[in-house]
Amino acid sequence: MSFKCPVTDQRFVLDHVVGIGDLTNDLEIVDAVLEGAAALAEGEFAPLNRVGDEQPSRWNEGEVTTPPGFKGAWRSFVEGGWMGLSAPEYAGGQGLPLILSAALMEDLNGANLGFALCPMLSFAGIEALDRHGSDELKRDYLPKIVSGEWPATMNLTEPQAGSDVGALKTRAEPNGDGSWRLKGTKIFITYGEHDLSENIIHLVLARTPGAPGGTSGISLFLVPKILPDGTRNDLRCVSIEHKLGIHASPTCVLSFGDDDGAIGWLVGPEMGGMRAMFTMMNNARLNVGLQGVGIAEAATQRAVAYAQERRQGGKAISDYPDVRRMLLRMRALTSGARSLVYYAFGQADRGHRGDEGAALRADVLTPLAKAWGTDVGCDIASLGIQVHGGMGFIEETGAAQHLRDARIAPIYEGTNGIQAADLVGRKLGLIGGAAFDLLLADIRAEAADPRLIALVDAVEIAATTFRQSPSEDRLAGSYPFLTMCSILVAGWLLERQANILGDGAFHDAKRASADYFLSVIVPEALGLAAGAQSGASLLYSVAVEALA
Repeated sequence: MSFKCPVTDQRFVLDHVVGIGDLTNDLEIVDAVLEGAAALAEGEFAPLNRVGDEQPSRWNEGEVTTPPGFKGAWRSFVEGGWMGLSAPEYAGGQGLPLILSAALMEDLNGANLGFALCPMLSFAGIEALDRHGSDELKRDYLPKIVSGEWPATMNLTEPQAGSDVGALKTRAEPNGDGSWRLKGTKIFITYGEHDLSENIIHLVLARTPGAPGGTSGISLFLVPKILPDGTRNDLRCVSIEHKLGIHASPTCVLSFGDDDGAIGWLVGPEMGGMRAMFTMMNNARLNVGLQGVGIAEAATQRAVAYAQERRQGGKAISDYPDVRRMLLRMRALTSGARSLVYYAFGQADRGHRGDEGAALRADVLTPLAKAWGTDVGCDIASLGIQVHGGMGFIEETGAAQHLRDARIAPIYEGTNGIQAADLVGRKLGLIGGAAFDLLLADIRAEAADPRLIALVDAVEIAATTFRQSPSEDRLAGSYPFLTMCSILVAGWLLERQANILGDGAFHDAKRASADYFLSVIVPEALGLAAGAQSGASLLYSVAVEALA
């Protein structure tokens, strides 16, 4: 199967969900970006997807070699200026809306998720350095990251400190000249070492002398692989992980300061690391939601192609009702997830332009986009295997790789359970609850489908209950609540699109997806209300031993 980027649907969503015309006056640039991104993804990244899965990145004495063809494809990415698409112009970027980089990343994720992980973290690093870096760091490093010559990484996790970032032990000691020396070990560092570039820029969390415990005492440092004088910094890749999926992406264990200490520079103020890192993480979380969308699109295309070609009982299996059901569900969920994640990016764009209300809405939407987007990616990849039948369980069809690659996305950049906890613990109460309530009010004002209105009512009731409940009860019911909210927003956006559809094959397919979503998936979300509100009391009435 040859992967094809969903350019027509992307443009439709940009117009009618994002409102791209409000973000840029040059719609010819929008078309050029979508077409160019599709050509890059289909022509350079997609042909290497199977290669990277079967010939993964290799470690040898601290050096990492990426799969065959990756260096050439990365060179094409850099030479095309794609890394700087939405980066600030002062650093050599094009200053285009963030949502256009999102469309690019959806394409790259669908074409080759293992490869797309490298630029994804650089996009996040650019935003963090732009917002929190000193003038000197921006001058010396940002243009190189923006060009793609020096990819960036994110270094949070340690062996004893996974989601509990405050437990990290990496230390930073001042040198007296404005630089610091870091010592410690970081794990699960995506593209922490590779042969795609001569330098790699690591953004590293560490604790300075006298800093308090927990997250309040953490600082962020920029630590380059190669120092400004051309010498190798005191950091090395100890090993890379052997994983279920995304085999092409080297997931590294990095050791900082085995000798004198790895030299780095503060990003933002001392003990302001979490604020700077959350800038990077929130960007990454939206992009991880896009990973779910990209995998969903690829898995759906593969399943449709197989179902149309595979004949059984004298006809293509796509003619059988249950196969049609699965294919339509895949397409409807993909459309819903794309709409939700693109909408979140669009609100982030408006927030960056000074719209405080949009910035708050982006905060509310981020856990939905990350968690539900990645859940959808896994669900659709699994359905894709089912459509293939027994051949889906055989590696040669490629269907299994989608599920193996997608499965990490609900785990990293904050597990989906953490996203649900963030929704009910923080986002539900933003500015006294107004940010969340205004989103519901907008949906209620526009929604016409009675099932969608019923879901608004259910979400509103659950939100009121959560606000009056103890923290443990809120957390226990948080995941079904997040799913309800995500499906509500996606259903609202799909209904909006369905109301302006015309004639033709694309419009007919779009209408069928929206109808299925509203008729089947929205009512399923209504059934989650019991889990959101009653799950907590049931959970805490059972002893842990009884669950073993």
